Amino acid sequence: MSTLATPQTATTTWNLDPAHSVAEFKVKHMMISNVKGQFAKVSGTLTLDESDLANSHVEAVIEAASIETRDAQRDTHLKSPDFFDAEKFPTLTFNSTRISQVRDGELSVEGDLAIRGVTRRVLFSVEGPTPPAKDPWGNTRVAVSATTKINRKDFGLTWNAALETGGILVGDEVTITLDVQFVKD
Repeated sequence: MSTLATPQTATTTWNLDPAHSVAEFKVKHMMISNVKGQFAKVSGTLTLDESDLANSHVEAVIEAASIETRDAQRDTHLKSPDFFDAEKFPTLTFNSTRISQVRDGELSVEGDLAIRGVTRRVLFSVEGPTPPAKDPWGNTRVAVSATTKINRKDFGLTWNAALETGGILVGDEVTITLDVQFVKD
């Protein structure tokens, strides 16, 4: 009687390192310049199948109230019901649904982004993951850089103000950039 060996996959779990990760966004202000902001509290998990990246999965959670734009009055407004309504919707989440390799070192990560109780499918262009590296304390790390663009109105972020000279105060298109390090579990 022979026993067929079941192929083993090299699946590993990696936890997002918030001290070495940034979730930021930029949006047009007054139709003339970009304003950038970031979220200070980000967590997440990467389940990495090194033999087939398509079987990998990523989840991320961002605390809406951790928004920082270097202007306290603007931050308070962004946390209010006019924008993120952080009290009612305390987190923004992302769960991948499909990961595909575009070319070596580049991935396409599709998934469900939830902001303010609205979930939409988005597509991130991803550089990475980098080859694993050991830090001075013996931990193994990988990193990714991911970018997507969304229309904020698709997520219920509709507040705006007309400008006296024409146009609007806040642009609709938002660029989201994630520069993230993960530590092997």
